[in-house]
Amino acid sequence: MCFTMLKPLLINALCALGLTATSALAANPDPDTLKVALIPEENPSKIIQANQDFKAYLEKATGKKVELIVTLDYSAMFEAARFGRIDMGYYGPMPYVMARSRANIEPVAVLVANGAPTYLGCIIASKAGGVKTLADVRGKTFGFTDPASTAGHLLSRTMMLNLGMVAGKDYQYQFLNGHDALALAVQNNRVQAGATTCPLLESFIKRGIVDAGKIEIIDHTAPIPNYPWAVRSDLSPALKDKLRKALLNLNDPKILEVFHGERFDAIDDRVFDQLREAATKLNIDTSGKGK
Repeated sequence: MCFTMLKPLLINALCALGLTATSALAANPDPDTLKVALIPEENPSKIIQANQDFKAYLEKATGKKVELIVTLDYSAMFEAARFGRIDMGYYGPMPYVMARSRANIEPVAVLVANGAPTYLGCIIASKAGGVKTLADVRGKTFGFTDPASTAGHLLSRTMMLNLGMVAGKDYQYQFLNGHDALALAVQNNRVQAGATTCPLLESFIKRGIVDAGKIEIIDHTAPIPNYPWAVRSDLSPALKDKLRKALLNLNDPKILEVFHGERFDAIDDRVFDQLREAATKLNIDTSGKGK
């Protein structure tokens, strides 16, 4: 039976993944089919379709079947990891911190883009919204992507807090449930400004999803540790090693373009401590246990 105290939508997502009270105990250390979760940043069908070459690469590298999964949102991804129903996940930085505190996972690789294992968040504004600087957000409506998003919520909200602006008091805000939805909401002036990642914004513009003529970048976050891959800690050592090597040896430009990077490198969990500190400043509980 799926846990009934969870939100209805989350219950449906977990049930679809087969999460039960005993499923974590039965997690196979060497499954025939690897369940690989991808970040729910855009339309799930688009994400899965774009990663078919990556799926084929992993199948060849590991000798196993691979099932790609995109959960309803970050919360559902955390729960899937916590109950051992995904074997490997690709996380945003803050979602990784949250998942790491709740689930038995360990990092194996991090994305490198533009020669560095970091990226920037972009604060964007609608050209029709009257916002030219971050300070102009006062009295306006600001768009975030997801409560667990790093650039799309945590760091952008911290930046405004540092300017003396408190969400819900000095400005109104909405969660748009996705970076593509956020960028379109800003473009169409549904929210006057919002936060996303610079690599995704560049991708949306390149693909014609967002009209660059209707938005402008008004600020950037500090460099953020890039997106990590993490695996179930209770996978067999041999399988974890195969997955780690598959990621570190990946050099297909077509596959890497989907991830907006050049390669994957080894990773140390300590690089994410700055995000844990930012979460503490905002009184955000990363453990899922409440405060």
